[in-house]
Amino acid sequence: MNIINILVSILVFISLPLLAGGIIRKIRARSQGRKGPPILQNIYDIRRLLVKTPIDGPYSGFFAENAPIVSLVASVVIWSIIAFEWAPFILIPFFLALMRISITGYAMETGTSFGGLGTGREMLLSITSEPIIFLMILVAQSQLQLTFSLPAVIMGVLFLGASGIAIMAELAKPPFDDPRTHLELTMVHEAMLLESSGRSLGFFDLGQQFKIAALLGFLVRLGLDHSKFLDPGLLTPIALNLILFAGTCFIAVIVGYWEAVSVRRKWSWVPEIMGLTFLFILLLGTLVKLN
Repeated sequence: MNIINILVSILVFISLPLLAGGIIRKIRARSQGRKGPPILQNIYDIRRLLVKTPIDGPYSGFFAENAPIVSLVASVVIWSIIAFEWAPFILIPFFLALMRISITGYAMETGTSFGGLGTGREMLLSITSEPIIFLMILVAQSQLQLTFSLPAVIMGVLFLGASGIAIMAELAKPPFDDPRTHLELTMVHEAMLLESSGRSLGFFDLGQQFKIAALLGFLVRLGLDHSKFLDPGLLTPIALNLILFAGTCFIAVIVGYWEAVSVRRKWSWVPEIMGLTFLFILLLGTLVKLN
C-alpha cells in the first residue's frame, strides 16, 4: 500500500502542472465559443523552446543566465511542499519571493521599458498579495478545524473565496491582469519576459505552470487539512491525492471561465481591493478562532 501511495503522489505531482494551465486555456477558449488549443499545448510549446539556444541582449549578465533556473527550481519547491507537505506552508511565500526576484531581476537587466513597466506592476501585486498569503497560512495552520455546520460552512467558503482573490493577484489573472490582450502596456508577467527566448523562456514558462498548479492546489489543501467535513477514516493518503487532483482541476475550470467573462480593472483599484481582502481575512480568521 505504501508503494501505491508513493506512485499516486508522484503521478499527481507530475500530471497537475502539465494539465492545470492547459485546462485554463481550454475552458477560456470554449467559453468564448472557440475550439482552443489542446490541453497539453503548453507542454508542446515548452518542449520546443527547451531545445533552442537563448539570445541574450548586449547588457545581459548574471540574471539572464541564472534567473530562469532559479525561477523554475523555486516553483518546483513550492509545488512539492503543497503536494507532499514535507515542509510547513509558511515557507511558500519565501519561495514565491525568490521566484519574483529572479523574474524581475531578469526583466530589469534586459533594460527594456516594457520590462520596467511589468516589473513595477509585479511589485505592486507582490506587496499587496503576499501579506494576505502569510495571513491565510497563519489562520489555516492555527490548529483549527471547522465542524460541519451552517456557520462553519459559510465562514469556510468566505475564507476560501477571499483567499482566491490573493491567488488570482499572485498569478496575475483578471481582474488584476488580462492575459488575453497580449499588449505590452497592460501585461504583467508577459511584459517582463519579452526579451527572453529559447531555453530561458522555456524555463520561465515551465516554472509558471508549476506555480499555477501549486497555488490552485494550495486552496484545495486549505479546505482539506483544516476541516472536519469529511470522515477522517475516508481520508487515506490515496484519497487525499485524488481529491487534490480533482479539486485543482475543478478550480482550474473556474479560473478558465472567469478569464473568459471578466475584464481587467484599473491599477488604482488594486491596493483598495487587496487591502479590503486583507482586513476581511483578518476579521474572518478572528471569528473562526473565536468559534
